[in-house]
Amino acid sequence: MKLILLTGMSGAGKHTAFKCLEDMGYNCVDNLPVPLLKSFAELAWKNEKESDKVAVGIDIRSGEAIATIEETLNDLAKDGKEVTIVFLEADDDVLIARYKETRRNHPLARAESLYEGIHMERGYMAFLKERADYVLDTTHLLTKDLKSELRKIFLGNEKFQNLFVTVMSFGYKYGIPQDADLVFDVRFLPNPYYEKDLRSMTGNDAPIQNYVLNNRDAEEFLKKLNDLIAFLIPRYIEEGKTQLVIAVGCTGGKHRSVTVANKIFEKLSGTDEGVGLRIEHRDIDKDRKRGK
Repeated sequence: MKLILLTGMSGAGKHTAFKCLEDMGYNCVDNLPVPLLKSFAELAWKNEKESDKVAVGIDIRSGEAIATIEETLNDLAKDGKEVTIVFLEADDDVLIARYKETRRNHPLARAESLYEGIHMERGYMAFLKERADYVLDTTHLLTKDLKSELRKIFLGNEKFQNLFVTVMSFGYKYGIPQDADLVFDVRFLPNPYYEKDLRSMTGNDAPIQNYVLNNRDAEEFLKKLNDLIAFLIPRYIEEGKTQLVIAVGCTGGKHRSVTVANKIFEKLSGTDEGVGLRIEHRDIDKDRKRGK
């Protein structure tokens, strides 16, 4: 089992690091009381079949109890239970700027200045930094860079679906999806709604797909659209994006948008981009429910 102790300076990026570890399949517990660490670790090892990746966050919020963690780590090591310590660090000026930006209080700066609180924290946390397996200085790291460093450390050669893509069809008359990242309007394509024999079908049916796609405009549009998506996905991954919603809209969300969304999904399913995929036809049944 892999047990990670995530610690470090307040404001150095532990929240971001936890989100990244969760994306990598770790069960994360933040701000675990120090006295519970040994019992928690033993329980995690006992039940490692249910969860073989666990990350625990302990930092200066534990107060003076942080000093007792070293004894616990020594006891776990004697029992053959390996704990990987990741310590997040940053320059004082950067930590101060981050605290001022978020307007949060430093755990040790209630009676002292922010600078004094950070200085005290460094003293309390020095032994953990010295003992850490990995010290990541986030002073000049963007969020995507921190995520990249954690992936290098804990994924190695494992295949990781670091971007989850949802391809969604929708109808403009029901509104554009609020969580859409990319929106494509396909109302310029031939509309099967005006063909009586086709109206009751959807973009999941072959006659609708043939009607919508068997023309030069549709062929050229799909080629350009697939090229654009193939260009963007690696760059979104590099940026550290974890969720991408590609929305395709027509008037009612039943024929043209469903057809094109299916084609996008089919194209992405045939590539090895290291992404997760799902498809959703948000409005495909709404006209039927309204009796149209």
